[in-house]
Amino acid sequence: MTVGPTVTLNDKTTHPIVGYGTYKVGFIPASASAAVAGTAPADEAVSAADCVKQALEVGYRFLDCAEFYNNEEEVGKAIAASGVPRSDLYLASKVWTTTIYNGPDAVQAQLEKTLCDLGVDYLDLYCIHWPVPGKHVAAYKQLEAAQRAGLVRSIGLSNYAVEDFKELMESATVTPAINQIEINPFLYRRNTIDFFRAQGVTLQSYRALRDGKAFEDPTVVQIAAKHTRTPAQVLGRWCVQHGIIYIPKSVKAARMRENMQVLDWTLDEGDMTKLDGLTTPAALEAYRALYTKCVVRDTPDAGRTELVRTELTVG
Repeated sequence: MTVGPTVTLNDKTTHPIVGYGTYKVGFIPASASAAVAGTAPADEAVSAADCVKQALEVGYRFLDCAEFYNNEEEVGKAIAASGVPRSDLYLASKVWTTTIYNGPDAVQAQLEKTLCDLGVDYLDLYCIHWPVPGKHVAAYKQLEAAQRAGLVRSIGLSNYAVEDFKELMESATVTPAINQIEINPFLYRRNTIDFFRAQGVTLQSYRALRDGKAFEDPTVVQIAAKHTRTPAQVLGRWCVQHGIIYIPKSVKAARMRENMQVLDWTLDEGDMTKLDGLTTPAALEAYRALYTKCVVRDTPDAGRTELVRTELTVG
């Protein structure tokens, strides 16, 4: 079905180890931090259809999409123009907080819109983007119904903490196949990763490359020089070597190729130990603040921190 190495999920489907992320490709969501701050990079203005077309030409076959990214129609145009058979693609999407808040019927309507925009009749993976308080369990149950109907092959989560998963599994009938969270050497939440693995849930990483903000870190630079690799390749290889699905993003073809080159070499044990030790207490507290904001982001409850759980596994 797919091109390149895969892992087998708990539902017995296979999932590519490396994919192409479409966040901020051709469109910057209004509530994205770069848009709010007015610092969105100029090169993000290129067409999402052109970027995804390039990614498919380079060799990516797993495309990570989302309602929030607001570019699925453009991604669909690239898929249609590529000539790549549907059976060779792994297409994933996520339903956003506003839709989750509006209930199961809205979730189903959004799934159908995503299928239409991408030009396909099923998704390989559909996820809850954030565990919206009081709403995410009902939304996930709608994903279970969509899976039974054949519209989705695997269902999963994004940004779920240990406590969110425990709440979900009190009433869910299908164990999620995936949890997509930020994972990189600067936010390596070992307790959370170990918990989900023990539940049979495979981890995907977003921000594996930290938006380029770690490319000049001395440890990363030193290890890159040692292996005659780039900092991006070191960060990507670290992710893959930990058994985590890696989803880099770039709007430039040369960087797309660079980011893929993580499968034919290894970091040694000393490298991994150094990289594993880069997460600071401040980074974990920053994660807590982001979680508190984003579980209600863009919903009518935005800013109502009293609705957000206070007991949270941050590490």
